[in-house]
Amino acid sequence: MAKRLKAEWEKQKAVLMAFPHEGTDWADDLEVALTPFIRIAQAIAYSEPVYIICRDKDSISDKFCSTHNMSFIEIPTNDTWIRDYGYLSIEDGGESRLIDFAFDGWGKKFDASLDNLVNKILHKRGYLGTMPLDSIDLVLEGGSIESDGAGTILTTSHCLCNLNRNGGLSKAEVVSKLSEHLGAQRILWLDHGYLAGDDTDSHIDTLARFIDQESIVYVKCDDREDEHYASLLKMEEQLQEFRTIDDKPYRLIPLPMCEAKYDLEGRRLPATYANFLITNKALIYPAYSATTDKEADIIFREIFPDKEIIPINCTKLIEEGGSLHCSTMQIAQ
Repeated sequence: MAKRLKAEWEKQKAVLMAFPHEGTDWADDLEVALTPFIRIAQAIAYSEPVYIICRDKDSISDKFCSTHNMSFIEIPTNDTWIRDYGYLSIEDGGESRLIDFAFDGWGKKFDASLDNLVNKILHKRGYLGTMPLDSIDLVLEGGSIESDGAGTILTTSHCLCNLNRNGGLSKAEVVSKLSEHLGAQRILWLDHGYLAGDDTDSHIDTLARFIDQESIVYVKCDDREDEHYASLLKMEEQLQEFRTIDDKPYRLIPLPMCEAKYDLEGRRLPATYANFLITNKALIYPAYSATTDKEADIIFREIFPDKEIIPINCTKLIEEGGSLHCSTMQIAQ
């Protein structure tokens, strides 16, 4: 059986999270910052185990009314965005394996020395059982790639070919690396699309997501006065050109551009509904106390009829540049 990167909607063993602490950027407002992380963990634990990486497991576990399906694991971290430094789950020859790529703080923008060690420590402690771990000397963040589970990877050229990752690989070199390590048979490249306030250099999980092998949901901006309008329109046009492995157009499902959100200094924050998480029984999506939240909710209920739809207010998360999907990483069975 060929090597492949598993899709998010496949059966999951657990979801990883890393909670903020006094040594992170959340320190000035830590109690408020913990609230969305607690709610996300509770929503995941409804259907599967959550491994919560934290500084002090007793103080964190005491904040929950119920700790059913939760494990609290003390490991030092720089930050909370485990989507980008957590394991990637692949299948190789019928065997499930974990891949640990290098993480450099989104192109050395931030210190990531502790985050880069989390996978090895967690695996050494036996939380993933006997599942093999392969460590790869290649910078690659989980939020920068989307897999359909059948050999197709969706990504952005601005991130994967950036000079601040791996010295700036060409598209051909990236294809070769993803084929070697993840079994990618083809790459769908988006060359347009971004979010103001995003530090990731246009991670795909803020812009467009697979929900099955024939469907992609994506952020659409209808406001011609919005700074994102032109770039997201070009992204939409490129998505319309993509074809499935059977050479059919993808079913494209637009998500609304979230009502603009700003920090106290007037800087726009990267609010996006594309940063949702698919779990075994639920679809957990970020809300922002915005007028567009209801529209997003209706869309998610239509496209995930067999899932429980759970909104989590992630306004606090986008103040630090990420959102719901960024704060989680699923481990496939």
